[in-house]
Amino acid sequence: MKGHIVSSFFLMGSFAACTTTVKQTAEPVDYAAMVNPFIGTDFTGNTYPGAQAPFGMVQLSPDNGLGGWNRISGYYYPDSTIASFSHTHLSGTGAGDLYDIPFMPVTLPYKEDKESGLGIYSKFSHAEEKASAGYYQVKLQDYDINVELTATERCGIQRYTFPKAQAAVILNLKRALNWDFTNCSSVQVVDSCTIEGYRFSEGWARDQHVYFRTRFSKPFKSVQMDSTEVKLKGQKVGMAYVAQFNFDTQAGDQLVLATSLSSVSAEGAAKNLQAEAPHNDFDRYVTEAKAEWNKQLGKIEVQGNDAEDKVKFYTALYHSMLAPTIFSDVDGSYRGADKQIHQTNGWVNYSTFSLWDTYRASHPLFTYTEPERTNDMIKTFLAFYEQHGRLPLWPLWGAETEMMIGYHAVPVIVDAYLKGIGDFDSEKALEACVTSADMDSYRGVGLYKKYGYIPYNSAIKGEENWSMSKSLEYAYDDYCIARMAEKMGKTDIAKRFYDRSQNYRKLFNPETGFMQPKDDKGQFIPDFNPDDYTEYICESNAWHYLWSVQQDPKGLMELLGGQDKFEEKLDSMFTHHPASDEELPIFSTGMIGQYAHGNEPSHHVIYLYNLTRSPWKTQQYVAKVMQELYLNEPGGICGNEDCGQMSAWYVFSAMGFYPVDPVSGQYEMGTPLFPELKLHLNNGKTFTVLAPNVNKQNIYVQSVKVNGQVYDKTYLTHQQIMDGATVEFEMGPQPKK
Repeated sequence: MKGHIVSSFFLMGSFAACTTTVKQTAEPVDYAAMVNPFIGTDFTGNTYPGAQAPFGMVQLSPDNGLGGWNRISGYYYPDSTIASFSHTHLSGTGAGDLYDIPFMPVTLPYKEDKESGLGIYSKFSHAEEKASAGYYQVKLQDYDINVELTATERCGIQRYTFPKAQAAVILNLKRALNWDFTNCSSVQVVDSCTIEGYRFSEGWARDQHVYFRTRFSKPFKSVQMDSTEVKLKGQKVGMAYVAQFNFDTQAGDQLVLATSLSSVSAEGAAKNLQAEAPHNDFDRYVTEAKAEWNKQLGKIEVQGNDAEDKVKFYTALYHSMLAPTIFSDVDGSYRGADKQIHQTNGWVNYSTFSLWDTYRASHPLFTYTEPERTNDMIKTFLAFYEQHGRLPLWPLWGAETEMMIGYHAVPVIVDAYLKGIGDFDSEKALEACVTSADMDSYRGVGLYKKYGYIPYNSAIKGEENWSMSKSLEYAYDDYCIARMAEKMGKTDIAKRFYDRSQNYRKLFNPETGFMQPKDDKGQFIPDFNPDDYTEYICESNAWHYLWSVQQDPKGLMELLGGQDKFEEKLDSMFTHHPASDEELPIFSTGMIGQYAHGNEPSHHVIYLYNLTRSPWKTQQYVAKVMQELYLNEPGGICGNEDCGQMSAWYVFSAMGFYPVDPVSGQYEMGTPLFPELKLHLNNGKTFTVLAPNVNKQNIYVQSVKVNGQVYDKTYLTHQQIMDGATVEFEMGPQPKK
């Protein structure tokens, strides 16, 4: 606390004794410093530690230089080399792409390993590396160069501190990692301090166009350009450029590079650079990035004495704000799904939507922390629909990757509509939802409409199947459409999609007690084992997908034989261990029995105990996951971060509740993590969670009060949150049975 003293002073030549006053003001909380961007950079988290603005187009981060599953984000904590600092990365996905516009500072002669594919590189040590929200720093040991990174929304800012040497900065537009392939590139010298160009590539992001403009804070002494013809299937498709910018440096000399990106044009990149990075004051950019992150992270304020929990919480909140990413330029232009240039009208276009993952918790969280962005994201979906003919599935840099299943833009749209968020066109939105759900040619939808499920024997040889998972995911999305149509008074549409939402029942086999693939004759698949991971179930097994009925858990309870049988089945889910971890697929991590917290289909299952006579088991398992499967260390995320979903689960759970059904307007209560938490809402109100006695042992809820009144439900409502209610948990070390 600081005291500001108002001293005595003279007035009109006479001495007047003024009363001394002390004004107490709280020190601003540095939330950005509590973020540990290294969490998730080891094990299977696949996160990157570099610099980014909230939801920024630029993700400026180091690349170790080699590809592979562990290096999908470009960086893997156990590695000891850095080969570049590139401007685009994916946060925690299972698909490796991007790494665009990579720079590497060196002293001459540089080290290069052509044989392994590492290329030009340097060793580094974690002892000479640090990061916080919006800032990254590392020492390149082989060149004695200190590298610092920060970012604006559309620009990456680098500062290199050199030794006395002949130095160079290398821009390698030929380089590609993992799924990426360079089709064509260009580097043009604009003046002695400025370059621009582009890189067109093919990978997970199809026909990706990245334009850039880079300004050096000092003129380069000379430039060397090397080009290589790019061939695909024996045909020339373009040229790949490597540029070397040479400098004579004295010890301590600093060079700042400001690089802007655009999907539209080099002119668009130039506008972005001028708007967001007009000067070369690196420290000022760091201060501004930190201030923006503090503003964003401060939307949820927690109190407590456990510093580790605060780091985990604010890092999770930080990770939840790395994607989706801004995709339109400062003037509103962007490259659409139809490969044409489009213009927004007062809204921001976004991309990088991992919707199979993020519809579950990330987007529901945004309805409280980012309602304006939620509105813009839905406008993005509707623009995508107009350009592509259906809603997006997994768009990256404006192009559809066709990754994963469902049509999960639907629950994001419906949740926002039911909550009254934004000014998007609801009629157009419902049309887009219905059109996407009725597109017979799309990934088995025609078969789903015909049979009420997708027969497992219907897949064309060589194509994906995932028939059972698709059927269950479509049924949930159908329910969401029905909810929206019902509120809009479209009774015919509502009835049709409510009926479709019950299709899950057609896959339930009462003899096995599981959802089970069916063929086109209506026969369940023989030799069924719920422990097996098969081509009919997406990244999971039948244990996980049994519970994928978020729209009707009470209907599932009925199929399982009632409340007690439902609880017994949940107990089995968390205690059945059929295989060692070494025998499980790569996406089955964070295992508690058959529950796989490292992958999204399981995420809501813990909270289903609230429907049984033992809601304390929800509290037990939620506390176990928060304490044991989220850690303040590089391997501290137990599965792919998946563009924020793993972290959004933690943020919601730490607040004490979770959206089992994201469009229901209800949130099942679990166990809060902090003695006090305040969610500052866009409407000016504050939702408060109090749990004065909570700690690592006092994880069980004894009683709940809402606004001072005893509360006997297991869920909270959206309206209670928006009204700024105060929820008080009395906690204890033993279950309240």
